[in-house]
Amino acid sequence: MLTKAELPDCPVATTVQLIGNKWKLLILRNLMARPWRFNEMLRSIPGISQKVLTDNLRALEKDGIISRTVFPEVPPRVEYALSELGDSMRPIIDAMQAWGVNYQKMVRDTK
Repeated sequence: MLTKAELPDCPVATTVQLIGNKWKLLILRNLMARPWRFNEMLRSIPGISQKVLTDNLRALEKDGIISRTVFPEVPPRVEYALSELGDSMRPIIDAMQAWGVNYQKMVRDTK
């Protein structure tokens, strides 16, 4: 989680700091549907590298937005899921999706 010193004054800036890159938004989009394993997430997001996915998953976990569960199996199985805090972002992502659908429709209708 962010420390008090790291919190921006503006609440919108706080949200942007936590989820404001395209990779984090696509990760959250996937996790809204169900828990995902690392490799299936990697395959589902075109253009993301293993390092970038790892870095973004670690940042989202550190900020309390997702949870990482390691199952005691051989080989170990790891799943990522939305935390309770992450699930509270569902209306934000839903609103972004609805806006995007409307924008796409508007662009298609004007051509």
